[in-house]
Amino acid sequence: MAAFRTTRWLPAPPAAVFAAIREPERLARWWGPAGFTNTFHVFDFREGGAWDHTMHGPDGKAYANQAVFLEIVPDRRMRLKHTCPPPFELTLDLAPEGTGTRLAWAQVFEDAAFAESARAFLEKANGENLDRLAAEVAAGLP
Repeated sequence: MAAFRTTRWLPAPPAAVFAAIREPERLARWWGPAGFTNTFHVFDFREGGAWDHTMHGPDGKAYANQAVFLEIVPDRRMRLKHTCPPPFELTLDLAPEGTGTRLAWAQVFEDAAFAESARAFLEKANGENLDRLAAEVAAGLP
């Protein structure tokens, strides 16, 4: 297994950050690296619920994704299992910190060799994903 971890402080309370995760129209706007868009086919945001979507890359390619929500703790945590290749678990933990939220992103791949071969892309992509989340959260603040 191989893990990628990063944290980001967001200037909004955990409830505002969690709203950008649980609301599919908002999640579709920020999910993925810079330049990607999303089409959601199924978004059943509950423990055991499915999330099937297509990520559209800036290169014009479509990337099918399937996941299952493993754990949802409102305003605190979302954990999912990406069930199509490459398999991984992703955990987003939210903790109040000062006037905002500390988000911890932990992505654990089952195939360590794949993860190491894709390390440069994944680290950059995860950072871009969090940049996009920060922008979405800021756009939703009063």
